[in-house]
Amino acid sequence: AGSQLARARPGVAEKRKRLQTLADDTEDVSLDFGNEEELALRKAKVRYPLATFFHLFFRVSAIVTYLFCDWFSRSFIGCFLVILLLLSFDFWSVKNVTGRLLVGLRWWNQIDEDGRSHWVFEARKAPSAVAPPTEVEARIFWLGLIICPVIWILFFFSTLFSLKLKWLGLVITGICLQTANLYGYIHCKLGGASQTIRKVTPHFPAQDIFQKEQSEDFQKSILKHLGTQSH
Repeated sequence: AGSQLARARPGVAEKRKRLQTLADDTEDVSLDFGNEEELALRKAKVRYPLATFFHLFFRVSAIVTYLFCDWFSRSFIGCFLVILLLLSFDFWSVKNVTGRLLVGLRWWNQIDEDGRSHWVFEARKAPSAVAPPTEVEARIFWLGLIICPVIWILFFFSTLFSLKLKWLGLVITGICLQTANLYGYIHCKLGGASQTIRKVTPHFPAQDIFQKEQSEDFQKSILKHLGTQSH
């Protein structure tokens, strides 16, 4: 009987081990359930083709027009205005539309009741009604956002070296508009990694000093005015 019991114990232990392994596998599958669908959506093709198209259309059109504007028209003012409009449309669409749809990021500036300027950088982390961006869309967004400002910086040096100074103002405008979007979205990406919504308000000591002096001068003028009225 003792030998039979000794033989039965390893079998029971082995069965327990198998049951525990099966339970662990089942638990892992239940925990990962739902993430597979999200991962498949992330690896899907472009979900917002219109937003992806306009993310590249305006900025690429501005670069192409700048390079070949002499072929299209000999009017400097006409070419200048067309490129400026393309850059403006690109800045607005990337800042307000394509960043939110393609990568779930957004940034803007707002003025509070005290007249202070606040830069707000927002990153969408929680599930929302808007479908999450795909990897293809995110790659297109960041490549277009980084490469185009570099091209405008190259235009800046080529304009200086070729002494085409009449285009310098337009090139600087292109650099400012496109690097502003790049700077804002980098802040969104870095700031949104730790929390869902991140608000960053730049603090300038000189601005506080100016506001303090302004308030003191205002108080002095009010007291002086009241003093003259009392006399």
